[in-house]
Amino acid sequence: MVEMVNRPYASAFEAFAVKNPDVLCLSADLTSSCEIDGFRDRHPDQFLSLGMAEQNMMSFAGGLGLAGYRPFLHSFGVFLYRRPYDQLMASVAYPRRKVRLMGFLPGITTPGGMTHQAIEDVAVMRSIPNMSILETGDATEVESICEAADSIDGPVYCRVLRGSIPRLFDTPIRVGEMRELALGADVLVVTSGIATEEALRARDALSNAGVSIRHLHIHTIKPFNEQALLDHIGSVSKGVVVLENHVITGGVGSLVAEIMADNGVGKPLVRLGLNDTYAHGGSRGYLMKHYGLDAGALVRGIERIIGASTGIDEEALASARVDAVHSAVKAEAL
Repeated sequence: MVEMVNRPYASAFEAFAVKNPDVLCLSADLTSSCEIDGFRDRHPDQFLSLGMAEQNMMSFAGGLGLAGYRPFLHSFGVFLYRRPYDQLMASVAYPRRKVRLMGFLPGITTPGGMTHQAIEDVAVMRSIPNMSILETGDATEVESICEAADSIDGPVYCRVLRGSIPRLFDTPIRVGEMRELALGADVLVVTSGIATEEALRARDALSNAGVSIRHLHIHTIKPFNEQALLDHIGSVSKGVVVLENHVITGGVGSLVAEIMADNGVGKPLVRLGLNDTYAHGGSRGYLMKHYGLDAGALVRGIERIIGASTGIDEEALASARVDAVHSAVKAEAL
């Protein structure tokens, strides 16, 4: 059984912040939704509510960074870059302020529809000079995201999971590295965030079908370890499949494609994610299946790479689900 951890960010941020009095907790009117309501109540001297005014919060955070503080901004991911984009560029990224943007509800982890689903955030943030990007994929990474983000000399955007989260890993995030989860020789699978859980569901079935999978989990999207990826690509015979909770343009799939193109790597690449579309409302499990971000979609992508059917059906994948209750967890709501 996989351990499920309830609200790991809440306890992790509080433990981190109380040890660092120059860390300030900023909220944009989503305090309980970002699991910092307990911190607000117990540590009011380190908490600031900026209200539903993200542009002001971003500029204010830049000023705090100039004054020597390390502000952690908490909101849904979409509200940390779409609405305050100009302030993000001018007050935070350009002057390299130590501002930590904790973006909750990444991709389709919310039924809130287009207005709340950060589906192009990696593409936007990856294009901003001086900006680093981290993404959590399990409870251990959520527990270590504050330390990891605060180790970066400059602004950082984090895709943070909330609510009840499976523990998949034993070690914390190490910025600039990637997790080697399997070292097979046929197909390289690259996943990030919640897509990693889907790849774990598929791996045993793929192995039983005779497909040897090399699996990388990416928690540091920028800066990225380019040479490590090239070494892994060179170690497989068939090609690469990338599965991500994001549009396929500009995200991890594009990052892998750019590295392959820049280095003359001619192996096939399949990018799986939202394909030039917004997602509608629905449970996480439904949305991942509907838009081709789940284990079944990964199997079909691998079949495209190897040019053969694996015979793996939904029944085989359902029996391997890491956790079957995500769609029923209240934390998926707003």
